[in-house]
Amino acid sequence: MQDASRSGIVVMVTGAAGNLGGAVVAELFDSGAKVAAVERYLRDPGFRATWQTSEILDLDGVDLRDLSACQDAVQRTLDAFGRVDALVNTVGGFQTGPVEGQGFDQWDHMFQMNARTAYAISAATLKPMQEAGYGRIIHIAAAPGLKAGANQAAYAASKGAVIRLTEAIAAENRDRRITANCILPGTIDTPQNRAAMPNAKTDGWVQPADIARLIGFLVSPAGGIVTGAAIPATGRV
Repeated sequence: MQDASRSGIVVMVTGAAGNLGGAVVAELFDSGAKVAAVERYLRDPGFRATWQTSEILDLDGVDLRDLSACQDAVQRTLDAFGRVDALVNTVGGFQTGPVEGQGFDQWDHMFQMNARTAYAISAATLKPMQEAGYGRIIHIAAAPGLKAGANQAAYAASKGAVIRLTEAIAAENRDRRITANCILPGTIDTPQNRAAMPNAKTDGWVQPADIARLIGFLVSPAGGIVTGAAIPATGRV
């Protein structure tokens, strides 16, 4: 059923070909939103064929680590839809390893994948949002961003940076009617996670569609009540 509170808004979704990103695109499109579906790699024709509609703009080959590429994607969205009301950034990476002399490459890689991408796409989308006096920004962070465990230094620090970035955006833009929040999912129920953890108990894993519905609320006008939050989404209790 179409949710009028989200009908007609324009949302950029990064990582749109991923499990979570795809669920977000489906949720928002089904609710009446126009979606700019951003992905770094070129998608296969079969995937693209599922989105044969003028209400979804395919933006392939966008390297979110590069500010100019992000700005170009935002401009193409503005050219197609006239505005950008919300950003949902699902892009990120995961690696683990101890703190040691050989760990610098992992440290740099995690910050490139998680923190730099979040900063670049946020900076690119904020300008038209600020000019319009309205916007919603949602990033995907992680619980280790609040407290790291063993072998999580690079990953946790990079996700912690995403949380702090989100808080700063929220504080800087409160008077412009722009909110910024991040979600801290539990283990997401994906084919990749099931293959990686074949013996795990999956009953408490989080469904991508459930996170997508939470995101749907945050990008809606009603979601304006929430800003600067790191929201746990760790499964049903």
